Amino acid sequence: MTAMDVFNHRVPAESEFGYAQAIKSRDLIHVSGQLSLDRAGEFVHADDFTAQLEQTYANADKVLDHFRVTRNQIVSQTLYVVNLRQHAAAAAAGNLTYFGEHRPVSTVVGVTELTFPGQVVEIAFVVDEKLPA
Repeated sequence: MTAMDVFNHRVPAESEFGYAQAIKSRDLIHVSGQLSLDRAGEFVHADDFTAQLEQTYANADKVLDHFRVTRNQIVSQTLYVVNLRQHAAAAAAGNLTYFGEHRPVSTVVGVTELTFPGQVVEIAFVVDEKLPA
């Protein structure tokens, strides 16, 4: 049995809720829903979709860096968006900016609410470390 490679941002929610930000299982890295948390684990940018999306992708990059993988190795993502119709264009623009020419599979789910008041986006990923970077 080999040890699992686990990543955490070291924010209070990880111990309070009981989860890991990401776990590597063989060649796949399963990344929990990333959201707009600052370094201290405080939720930031309430009700600002674009700022939350940027912070969320920045937090995702920290996970990718830990595993020494890139955005081009993300094979799927699931976005959870409050008021999806209102934020659809901004979500698409942010997605294109983040991924550039890379095209992972993507599911966007409109939801009524997320964990924090004013939270409007959360994104989960699956990464294949064996894909070319």
